[in-house]
Amino acid sequence: MDWTALWLSLRLAGLTVIILVPLAVACGRFLAYRSFHGKGLAEAAIALPLVLPPSVLGFYLLVTLGASSPLGQWWQSTFGGPLVFSFEGLLLASVLVNLPFAVQPVQRAFEGVALDLREAAACNGMSPLRSLTAVELPLAWPGILTAVVLVFAHTLGEFGVVLMVGGAIPGETQTMAIAIYDRVQAFDLESAGTMSAVLMAVSLLTLSLTFMLTRRLDRRVMAWR
Repeated sequence: MDWTALWLSLRLAGLTVIILVPLAVACGRFLAYRSFHGKGLAEAAIALPLVLPPSVLGFYLLVTLGASSPLGQWWQSTFGGPLVFSFEGLLLASVLVNLPFAVQPVQRAFEGVALDLREAAACNGMSPLRSLTAVELPLAWPGILTAVVLVFAHTLGEFGVVLMVGGAIPGETQTMAIAIYDRVQAFDLESAGTMSAVLMAVSLLTLSLTFMLTRRLDRRVMAWR
């Protein structure tokens, strides 16, 4: 069992969730409430990782983050190390890859908030921030919780983009998915089976806790009503 790879995968998934959820709330709310020219194109760009092959997406990220790119050169000069084949580059790639899994559920949740409620909050003198925290977020929490679960689970299982952007550096970019692949390549099926079972158990536990929390919150909402 490669505990280092497991810890790195959990760390990557947790940080991706922490970074993406606030961005998803802002972006999802904006897309839900605003109409503008090019909105369809913006939504398509966010959803692009859902249909692009991981190798294609990984290639473009590798070029964008590489040492010859402006971003890669800036990172190299600022931090003294390459962005690709590093945990920081892996985290940035993970955030971009998981955009649709975070933004789309949140956008649908905000679209489900009745316009009358937002107008009533404005008529009562609530600021947009107060309306967001007191009215909209409590109603949109199922979509936000769904985004958290999807991003966390997808990050744990991501392989193609992780391999192209991060490589397989032990302790730095070798996630559980990459470690399992390496064990299979070495015909170490016992270790691959053990790590696969652990990864499945972590994913199952995450989903189970999410469903339990959802049911508990649903009961509280019904009791409050």
